Amino acid sequence: MTSTQTDVPLNRAHLGTVAVLAWAGEHADDGHDAAFLLGYTLGDGTGTSEEGEAAVRAVLAGAKLPVGGAIVNGALSSVPVTLVVDGSNAVLTLPPLNVTCSVPPEWTAAAEKRGQVHLMFTTRPWPDHRPGQPVTQEQLQAFVGDEDTIRAAAHCRLPAARLRK
Repeated sequence: MTSTQTDVPLNRAHLGTVAVLAWAGEHADDGHDAAFLLGYTLGDGTGTSEEGEAAVRAVLAGAKLPVGGAIVNGALSSVPVTLVVDGSNAVLTLPPLNVTCSVPPEWTAAAEKRGQVHLMFTTRPWPDHRPGQPVTQEQLQAFVGDEDTIRAAAHCRLPAARLRK
């Protein structure tokens, strides 16, 4: 089921801390490594959890990314979402957000080989994982693989652009 896009204005205070986590892993379609990004909030914004989720939905709606819908191909659509890889950092822009995260070498290699990154941005908060803290494979799989997280997310394939020096 795809959520409908609403005209609810974004209340930035309801977003709280927005984080992005990068990892590389086997892609289900072909078994080769792919680069993935997970966007989420810590659920620490002002207001209720419903208001926090509504704020994420407003960001995603503004970026033309449907929650619970098909995977959007960012290279073939007019989504205002960009990803720039600069050394060991990835910079994701989803107006009005601009989030930077560190990326491991295997992520960069997978992004370069495929020329794209799979973004999963969920409205479901993940208060147990703080930016900059290590995450185990089990913790990541438990959150990313949870049906509630998947259904509450927008998915987009983004071209992996690199800064030219």
